[in-house]
Amino acid sequence: MRLLIDLGNTRLKWARSGAGEWRPGAAAYGEHDLNVLLDEVWSQFTTPTAVVMVSVGAQDARRVIEQWIRSRWELRVHHVVAQPQQLGVINTYRDPAALGADRWVALIGARGEVPATAVCVVDCGTAVTIDALTAQGEFAGGVIFPGLALLRTALARGTAGIGAAEGDETSCLARSTADAVAAGTVYGLAGAIERVCHEFERALDEAVKLLVTGGDADRIAGHLNRPARRIPDLVLKGLERIATTL
Repeated sequence: MRLLIDLGNTRLKWARSGAGEWRPGAAAYGEHDLNVLLDEVWSQFTTPTAVVMVSVGAQDARRVIEQWIRSRWELRVHHVVAQPQQLGVINTYRDPAALGADRWVALIGARGEVPATAVCVVDCGTAVTIDALTAQGEFAGGVIFPGLALLRTALARGTAGIGAAEGDETSCLARSTADAVAAGTVYGLAGAIERVCHEFERALDEAVKLLVTGGDADRIAGHLNRPARRIPDLVLKGLERIATTL
């Protein structure tokens, strides 16, 4: 059994994988003692054969996880970083190593889920990333937006008349400020995703399938006006593909 770890800015996600087994899990860690959290969620796991991790979270959190794994299982963590080429995906970033590791792993996951297909990979987390992958497996580039929480926090902090209250995001015909912020941010991100996917298709001269993942995937995908396949654990699926080659 391999332990696959996706350490984000606010959430820790993992999966136990191997011999037909796939057991994902997740927990928010920002306001918790991470050692205590790991004791709660991982202490009953059998010793993995390998630990593979992708991290965009704080270095302190990464070190805590590494130390916990070392002390519990006497294992070292294999950290995934972007490569010039890997598992059928070609990295065209000007500096391939500068591409976010989570974006790279999501692209590898997408290639495994829908091979030989052009895709628009959307990861809805603290930030929203939208990346284009051609049918030939070439990462053509992408964009980054603030995620829902960041957009709402920015409005609350940057204005005098808008508070941080939770609102109803289901309709853009909002009749309160809280609802207007909630709906405006989710509809705005959904519209941005549709526009960027359209621009990908125009630039690549081919239709793209839309894949949506991340913590806010369900909330945003529900407002899209084009078909979207939701894959909650796309980054972990990419880690699984990488882990099988190590």
